[in-house]
Amino acid sequence: MASSTKLKYEDYSGEFRQLPNKGTKLEKLPVHVYEVDEEADKDEDAASLGSQKGGITKQGWLYKGNMNSAISVTMRSFKRRFFHLLQLGDGSYNLNFYKDEKISKEPKGSIFLDSCMGVVQNNKVRRFAFELKMQDKSSYLLAADSEIEMEEWITTLNKILQLNFEAAMQEKRNGDPHEDDEQSKMDSSSSSLDSYLPDIAKASRDSETKFKSESRVKLFALDPDAQKLDFSGIEPEVKPFEEKCGKKILVKCHDLSFNLQSCVAENEEGPTTNVEPFFITLSLFDIKHNRKISSDFHVDLNHGTVRHMISNSSHPLLNGSSDCLHRIQDIIPEIMLQYPKQGVFSVMCPHPDIFLVARIEKVLQGSITHCAEPYMKSSDSSKVAQKVLKNAKQACQRLGQYRMPFAWAARSLFKDASGTLDKNARFSALYKQDSNKLSNEDMLKLLADFRKPEKMAKLPVILGNLDITIDNVSPDIPNYVNSSYIPMKQFENNTKTVVTFEVEEFLPCIPKHTQPFTIYNNHLYVYPKHLKYDSQKSFAKARNIAVCIEFKDSDEEDSLPLKCIYGRPGGPIWTRQAFAAVLHHHQNPEFYDEVKIELPTQLHGKHHLLFTFYHVSCDNSSKGTTKKKDIVETQVGYSWLQLLKDGRVVTNEQHIPVSAYLPSGYLNNQEPGLGKHSGLEIKWVDGGKPLLKVSTHLVSTIYTQDQHLNNFFHYCQKTESGAQALGTDLVKYLKSLHAMEGHVMIAFLPTILNQLFRVLTRTTQEEVAVNVTRVITHVVAQCHEEGLDSYLRSYVKYAYKAEPYITSEYKTVHEELAKSMTTILKPSADFLTSNKLLKYSWFFFEILIKSMAQHLTENSKVKLLRNQRFPASYHHAVETVVNMLMPHITQKYRDNPEASKNANHNLAVFVKRCFTFMDRGFVFKQINNYVSFFAPGDPKTLFEFKFEFLRVVCNHEHYIPLNLPMPFGKGRIQRYQVDSRTTPV
Repeated sequence: MASSTKLKYEDYSGEFRQLPNKGTKLEKLPVHVYEVDEEADKDEDAASLGSQKGGITKQGWLYKGNMNSAISVTMRSFKRRFFHLLQLGDGSYNLNFYKDEKISKEPKGSIFLDSCMGVVQNNKVRRFAFELKMQDKSSYLLAADSEIEMEEWITTLNKILQLNFEAAMQEKRNGDPHEDDEQSKMDSSSSSLDSYLPDIAKASRDSETKFKSESRVKLFALDPDAQKLDFSGIEPEVKPFEEKCGKKILVKCHDLSFNLQSCVAENEEGPTTNVEPFFITLSLFDIKHNRKISSDFHVDLNHGTVRHMISNSSHPLLNGSSDCLHRIQDIIPEIMLQYPKQGVFSVMCPHPDIFLVARIEKVLQGSITHCAEPYMKSSDSSKVAQKVLKNAKQACQRLGQYRMPFAWAARSLFKDASGTLDKNARFSALYKQDSNKLSNEDMLKLLADFRKPEKMAKLPVILGNLDITIDNVSPDIPNYVNSSYIPMKQFENNTKTVVTFEVEEFLPCIPKHTQPFTIYNNHLYVYPKHLKYDSQKSFAKARNIAVCIEFKDSDEEDSLPLKCIYGRPGGPIWTRQAFAAVLHHHQNPEFYDEVKIELPTQLHGKHHLLFTFYHVSCDNSSKGTTKKKDIVETQVGYSWLQLLKDGRVVTNEQHIPVSAYLPSGYLNNQEPGLGKHSGLEIKWVDGGKPLLKVSTHLVSTIYTQDQHLNNFFHYCQKTESGAQALGTDLVKYLKSLHAMEGHVMIAFLPTILNQLFRVLTRTTQEEVAVNVTRVITHVVAQCHEEGLDSYLRSYVKYAYKAEPYITSEYKTVHEELAKSMTTILKPSADFLTSNKLLKYSWFFFEILIKSMAQHLTENSKVKLLRNQRFPASYHHAVETVVNMLMPHITQKYRDNPEASKNANHNLAVFVKRCFTFMDRGFVFKQINNYVSFFAPGDPKTLFEFKFEFLRVVCNHEHYIPLNLPMPFGKGRIQRYQVDSRTTPV
């Protein structure tokens, strides 16, 4: 990101009330009490400060601790009491304390301030504590809740002690008539104060010094108008682009237990646990907008002994080989990421109809109904547990890598639309999965009835308990990895550290919930949804169908899949394959699995998803030969999906055919129904019908999903790599950018604007330059209409960086933009575009200013004479912009008042800043040009425009030096006097 341009004296270029002021801005002026008023008040009430009846009063909660030579004070010995400072009839003060705020009762105790020698701060035992030292050498230790309260109490009590001392000294002076010398009286008083009450004397002097320094008000702050004016909206605070997240929820997974419990170890020594392994997948569903709004978070809460039930001899390619390790393994030990238990979900638009859903799976064994039946009975669970355990051990050894759906549960997240977490809610009962209602669409329908007890009562329940809690997230959560497993700050690289995982949020495709990308992300989510295999004749058996998903960059016979799929808990972080859950005896299985893939930064035509289908044999009977029993899976088809289509990543739902075999070079073969191909003929299952339904979702900061923007970027890339640029094609692509989607435009905002400015400086055709400026105007207008103009301000200040200036090759942004603005402002041009340019002209003028500043600094032209800094062509362009803009301002103020007012103000800001960079004589000429467009008989609005323009220009930081008298020869005095009357500044 480019650094911002900082002008040295910019802080001094605004209203005088906005001058830099390190002091705090007072909400109201303090009331000043003068000595003469104090004397009059003392006559009315000898013991009071100000006009308060009953003297100084203060009350509030403090912590009280006793302190003397015999007892030491600790934190625990402090008791919270309500203190009330009260003046008695004789003028003395008592500090009474109570158990509560009912001061009408008898106090629990009193501190007589007549016997107090001093009040000093004492933080040795407790923060914000202060000590009252008494004449009998004892002390009272009190503590406030904050430093401000502590200082208020100390100041108030010291004032009372000072009053007591002054009263005592007055009595002493009245009793000693022989002391006439005023100076000796003062010395005597001062020395007596120091010797008699040293603590009071020091505290008195300190408090007086502090009071003087704090109560002294800045001169401009005394202006009553300055108290009312709010300048916060004039110059909006501009911040760099930052990642904005919605409401964050910390999800902690503690335990999953079912009614069937036993010891799974062979020697029956060990803890009692579930009798088979279970796997949890958490995700968020929004039933109000009918969509899944987060990626999946996979959790394995199984006990170590239960995890060992699964055989380590998983699929040969699951772990992959060591030649393709991912970069994260060099940063974090893999063992730290193997068993996630804490995840942070993010919700941009919280409301009560968002649910946290837990889907529970187990190792493939048979039908869901058959496997769930033992868990739905509450009778004699120990016998049943042993039987289930025996079957589970066999299944884990044989089919350990395959999963099957088992149960689901859900809970609400929020109490209201403001994001208040519903912490009291608990997960529902564990409902048995219905093999015909597995998809996300079916889940949304079930959740729609979640708050209807009569509907939920009909669902079969599995006896068990899921213990997962939710909480708010602290901003500085430690040991946190983002959705790409990149560790954030405060990360302890310790194998015992509990890592918290960010779970990706799927935002709706609308501009107001989109933000410019600030961190790298390149994820593809793959969802196999449905396979229709009931009519296939290619295979004898295809019922218990497992889908294996791979990501490949070649269709050669021996090519390996890429190791870029995010693994499941307990396995490697990155794998080459992922399997969807298997449905027993289903020829048309539905799937709900999500496969997350880290895409390469450079995709090409050979990158594709390969789906391999297996028939998994669940029958483990002893009948038949040993050879037959060992065949666990049989391949029953292949399907593939090329990732790039017309240069874009394929997204949304796809229906693709299935091939019976996988020949080498299969990507080159035509799909069925598209005619013959010279390559190897593919044998399609069921006549080449689109049997597999699959969808993909892309979350990428690299690949845009908008066709118009993709075409523009693709064309620019081709021309920059050496291809010949055709102006007509570029104009066509530029015009099509007016139709790009709003959320894509916001997400890629800095990249789009940078590319447009690059084209502007490299084109040789005026038509291209004008169309570039029209697109920029469209983008700027869209951002304002969506209320996202802050992104534009951040772009100008922090992201915009002019191209390196090479005289022979490229032009400058400020000159080309000024020229194309002139064309758009011509009376014959499109009035809609010119109106937008007027209304949002601040952006174009700010770009001109920053481009000028960067041009001067990067080309070492700052030290040149002002009239040599910019070429005559740019001077002419600026003058033309002013002359073309003025008729719009003076003629459109009735029909389009907002655009005219904005253009007038923004032009003034631009002219003011030109004083910093350009020849000042030329800038004064532009002011003169501006004023010449107004006449004495103009309406009131135009007079206001003119004075507003002059007011802004006169706010230049060098306004006073520019208006100082200038030395002239005798012959030029008359001319100077004439000019001074006509010069506007």
